[in-house]
Amino acid sequence: MADWLSIEVLDGAFPASQWRYAHGEALIEAAVTNGASHWEWHEHRWGVLLELAFEREGARDSFRDLPAVQAALDAVPDPVAGLLIYRGRGGGSGAPSPRRPRLTPPAGAAVLPEPGPEPMIELDSDSDPDLMAPRH
Repeated sequence: MADWLSIEVLDGAFPASQWRYAHGEALIEAAVTNGASHWEWHEHRWGVLLELAFEREGARDSFRDLPAVQAALDAVPDPVAGLLIYRGRGGGSGAPSPRRPRLTPPAGAAVLPEPGPEPMIELDSDSDPDLMAPRH
């Protein structure tokens, strides 16, 4: 069973695809020399995703701590909110269980009528003097 590591890089000051071309080979070389058995790049409209499979959990953790990996991760296009690193497969791998279908309304469902205008009550000073007098 492989231990997966996913690195999502979001577009920022420049496209994440440029970051991939600048740092991708160094990341893959570091991963392979530290025990990665499989890797996949995915390009999305929001950025790029790198999925790495390691045979051992320790190899995955030691890869993450390498200076070359740290330097590549420090150079992402949006250093504040543009980097997601997590264990497991990435964003496009699907849910662990299928979604339940949403219930459809029954065929006889009716729309509620629109509310009518609110009644207006007009008060004038000739109609009731007690209503117009201030209370203490």
